Amino acid sequence: MSRSRRWFLQAGFAVGALSAGRILFGPDEGASPAGAEAQGKGSPPRAPTAGGGPAAPSGRTGGASTTEAYRLRPMAGETSLSGPGASPPHPEVAHVLATDRREIFLTFDDGPHPRYTPEILRVLRRHDVRATFFVIGERAVAFPGLLRDIADQGHVVANHTWTHRRLPALPPGAVRAELGRTSGLIDDVLGAAPTLARAPYGAWDDPSLDICNELGMSPVGWAVDSEDWTSPGVPEIVGTVLAEVRPGAIVLSHDGGGERGQTVGALDRFLPRLLDDGYRPIRITP
Repeated sequence: MSRSRRWFLQAGFAVGALSAGRILFGPDEGASPAGAEAQGKGSPPRAPTAGGGPAAPSGRTGGASTTEAYRLRPMAGETSLSGPGASPPHPEVAHVLATDRREIFLTFDDGPHPRYTPEILRVLRRHDVRATFFVIGERAVAFPGLLRDIADQGHVVANHTWTHRRLPALPPGAVRAELGRTSGLIDDVLGAAPTLARAPYGAWDDPSLDICNELGMSPVGWAVDSEDWTSPGVPEIVGTVLAEVRPGAIVLSHDGGGERGQTVGALDRFLPRLLDDGYRPIRITP
């Protein structure tokens, strides 16, 4: 990891320590960080945008262009992720990634979970597909082995903040601590800091996007909400994904934040059908 990124991660923790204290140990201490999602409040309304994804709260909308089907576009003249001439993170929230193939991007939020994350990994492994996991720091610190399992099986480990707080409601120091502390943990466990981040509830604003970029991460949204967080039943989740999926779509599901047996069952049913229809689920690689 570059010296500048390490500086940002360390600064993020130091600057946000006081603000993070009341975030981490506030009145609802002990509550599930994604408890609101388990109660059916996990995703913002899916208002359509020109890019096909949910409206970005800050007004930054639309999917990211790509140099390859699955790569967020670097700025002109930038080609690498670290070192001299490193590509800066993409400043806009990606909902759909441009592709000329039937490629899609499965993503899982709110883990790792000791039961559901391994079950999802088994389904993905059985069908030889890759995905992106947006992990919550305070859960990841309890299950570092699961982070290694995710990475060792070829999936991407990405940042979903430390305590799953709505970023626009936090002061900048707390936002930096939420993102920076999680990136630091992932770096310590896997030897590389994440380059992708997803805001809880998909809620970004300009200050949080700027901090995300300063920490070396590109923000990621979604175009297809499986609505598994509402626990509607396996057939309903399968139907939602199959009805809304299209080439380049980023698909939102969850491996934590509540009871996710329906997510596992639905994945086991819709994934073979997507493969039969010629779709290729791959990970998001910045």
